[in-house]
Amino acid sequence: MIELDQSLQTPALWRTALHQRLPLLGHRNWIVVADSAYPSHCKAGIQSICTGETHLAVIEETLSVLQQCPHIRPHIMLDEELDLIQEADAPGIDAHRRELNRLLGDYPLETHPHNGLIEQVDAAARLFEILLLKTTITLPYTSIFLQLKCGYWSDAQEAKLRNAIY
Repeated sequence: MIELDQSLQTPALWRTALHQRLPLLGHRNWIVVADSAYPSHCKAGIQSICTGETHLAVIEETLSVLQQCPHIRPHIMLDEELDLIQEADAPGIDAHRRELNRLLGDYPLETHPHNGLIEQVDAAARLFEILLLKTTITLPYTSIFLQLKCGYWSDAQEAKLRNAIY
């Protein structure tokens, strides 16, 4: 078994990074709360941190902190594959889905194929920063992708403005 450098895997580190980065992040930035097998990216714009914490705890805290940020709001995307995984193939997946649904209950959600979401993160990282928080979960296709949007300007307001311009 590989031992991780504990300085790279501390609850204080990811929380500090989240709190320090959020005032700087805006629309088009992303936060990914990833499962433990999520790949490490080589792009400079992606900051990866091993949280050493459970997936649901990191999601819950991230969403709680985001609720305190009036300048941004999360657009939440999940792996499409998550709904198709059977409990027999990944024991614990049903309980995880129930808890995830509880945490994300009031948020509008989109699902996309996993590879498409990774491609979106990769494309966004060409211009914008991505904060990737790796968790200890060992269930497949459980990463959540938070594309940040403007918190004080809605999608409907943006569409209305764009229609007036064009």
